[in-house]
Amino acid sequence: MSSSEITQDLAQSRNFRSRGATHAGMARRINEDAYVNRPDLGLWAVADGAGGHESGEVASAEVASLLQTIDAGLSAGEMLVEVRSRLEAAHAHLREVASKHGAAVMVATTVVVLLARDDHFACLWAGDSRAYLLRGHALTKITRDHSLVQALVESGEISEAEMAGHPQANVITRAVGADSDCLDLEKRTGQLMPGDRMLLCSDGLFKAISEEQVADLLSGDGDSGAERLVAAALAARATDNITVVTIEFVAGEASASSHTEGGGTFPSEAADDTVETKPKPA
Repeated sequence: MSSSEITQDLAQSRNFRSRGATHAGMARRINEDAYVNRPDLGLWAVADGAGGHESGEVASAEVASLLQTIDAGLSAGEMLVEVRSRLEAAHAHLREVASKHGAAVMVATTVVVLLARDDHFACLWAGDSRAYLLRGHALTKITRDHSLVQALVESGEISEAEMAGHPQANVITRAVGADSDCLDLEKRTGQLMPGDRMLLCSDGLFKAISEEQVADLLSGDGDSGAERLVAAALAARATDNITVVTIEFVAGEASASSHTEGGGTFPSEAADDTVETKPKPA
């Protein structure tokens, strides 16, 4: 497969310009990833299906479809509630679908969702799809992987350098549709500055290229950043599906005027919920 087969699209609203790109990777014929690119709603997402052909593809597509059809005009708080509600509905439905095919069947997907209003954002996720913030040339990881290898790193059993090569690197500990009655989403909020760029991606990207490469590629022309990232992963012979969504905050200043998608900021729910996004000293 070549980079010419990358599926991509560009969208723009008043304050945000975003691009999505996806590819099945160098070893797979089926792409089980899905994404949402709706700057008009202030809503973006990446879902990476688990469970194998058909199961993973169905799970990620259901999550993307439910998010894609959220109505415009919701306030920040209302949007946050609606996203949670739809992800919980997907979780319940996917578990029901899996139960009809036996205990050994899983129909699940990771998800990472970014919501933005004016110069504020909220990020919700389950699994090991990631969100990053690029400010200047400094790349900050917003999410924390819900995976077995991340737990091993946090317990000191392995180093971060050993994560990618670990034999259980693909084992996730949270997912939409996973074997748990309740969907456990983690959340972070933060504030944006003009020129900031956000990245959502499936694990096919960061398992193929380094965060240093990600920062360099994300720093270039914003309209082709998503395609550059996917192409770089393909050049590194990525075997997994690769999906990225890049979002640039293009407002000259934070707008307090009304938007088509509603206003407001996202409520913080815990003391550690807020992302530190202050610019670093020169």
